[in-house]
Amino acid sequence: MSRKVDSVKNINDSKETWRLDVRIMDVWSVVNNKGIEHLEMIVMDSLGDRIQVLIRHDHLLKWKEVIKENMTCIINNGSVYNNDFQWKVCDHSKKKMFLGGTTMKAIELQNIPPKGYFFKDFGEILQGKCKTDRLEDIIGAVSEINHIQSNTPGKKVVVSVLLKDLKGNCINCNLWEIYGSKFLAYYNDPKNNGVIVILLTHAMVKDGQVSNAWSGSKLLINEDIPEIQDFMSKLPTNEQKEKPTQSAKSLSNWSGGSQYSPVERFVHNAKCMSLSQFCKIKHETLCVTVATTLKFAVSKYGWFYYGCTRCSSKAPNPEKAYGCSCGQKVEQPIPRYKIEIYVSNGESKYRFVFWDFECAAILGMTAEFMHNSMVENGEDDPMVYPDELEMLLNKKMAFRVKVQPTFSQASVWKLCDDEAFVKEIENDYIVEDNQSKTEYAKLVPNKENLETSAGEEVDFEVSGATQLSGTKPSKKVKIEPSS
Repeated sequence: MSRKVDSVKNINDSKETWRLDVRIMDVWSVVNNKGIEHLEMIVMDSLGDRIQVLIRHDHLLKWKEVIKENMTCIINNGSVYNNDFQWKVCDHSKKKMFLGGTTMKAIELQNIPPKGYFFKDFGEILQGKCKTDRLEDIIGAVSEINHIQSNTPGKKVVVSVLLKDLKGNCINCNLWEIYGSKFLAYYNDPKNNGVIVILLTHAMVKDGQVSNAWSGSKLLINEDIPEIQDFMSKLPTNEQKEKPTQSAKSLSNWSGGSQYSPVERFVHNAKCMSLSQFCKIKHETLCVTVATTLKFAVSKYGWFYYGCTRCSSKAPNPEKAYGCSCGQKVEQPIPRYKIEIYVSNGESKYRFVFWDFECAAILGMTAEFMHNSMVENGEDDPMVYPDELEMLLNKKMAFRVKVQPTFSQASVWKLCDDEAFVKEIENDYIVEDNQSKTEYAKLVPNKENLETSAGEEVDFEVSGATQLSGTKPSKKVKIEPSS
């Protein structure tokens, strides 16, 4: 009589004769500081429950060439201990270890779900809703390279990038050593253009940032796998085609170089002009200018709107579930930033519309988090601007905007408050005769992309104006590597 199959969730230390029908979700090698190697893996049963498995160095030779990622198999026997790993890859309270008497038989098991990933929500990371000892899978589009540290004596390679999810949330991701080198090799390859989507497994989460683990993490860049391809397909078309930029502070350590500098990409295909010239524009135009944020232009809609949980489009009704055009089934729309601010330069003043992504990057928190905090404190009036929004004011920035003279406003696409970056824009690109000092600012904006179609009426005040929001992060933060 054959032994019945046990469930992963029932594994405990009461016996060693466990029989598991599982899929090997992931497998990796770990080498300690004495050079001794062992294997670790995650297995999952038909119910989707997972447990971490360890194969000691004295059993390594027997199993290293047998175990394959994504294979299904039957595993008999093994010791069970408390899951005391410093960094855990699943929630099971126990871990399993191969014995000398452990057997494993590869077999096709159709009832076990295929290999997949368990992505951590960026919003939860930003709000600190993470277990301090848990490794997480993450996926996001690289919006900008914040910092590059080269491999020099006494220093290890580290690349800090800003990742954006489909909801517009942004987190910093630090890629160390071989992970950073792999990213730089991909980024510096002239054949690789357009958006960069990375999938990082078993990432360490700390203080609202993520980084690769020293063992076990896998970095996938624009791989032809369903998860990455699906993520790419849901990005706005303009974001799919645009390669991430480097912040001005990342250039000092950049060893490879790309075709254009961050400033050149910032002004590319835009007209560079002073704010006084900017105010005289009569047609929709993509422009770059420098100005200082002055004060809020309070509208009747307040500082946020309710939108889709995946994309930035406006919800038709903030109190009802609906199917968004991006394919997301929205049970409860979430607050997203839409803040109008007067900017000035000299005596000139204009009204700029700041969107969810740019505001969240500067403030370091989502509109949903800020709104919920206000409600918890007894304030639910959307016309009350929280004190934290004052961080958006009195900042001198370089702006890449779409000017909309019909509405006497400009929609912010990109911005940067790095002092050196702003100074270069101001000194080298903005001149009084409205002609840029480089060929990039001489290019006429693409009419097809930058002008509203004939006969089309758009209410930018209350409807899908969020589709015009920027696609790049606003704040240039140099992330220093921790020891």
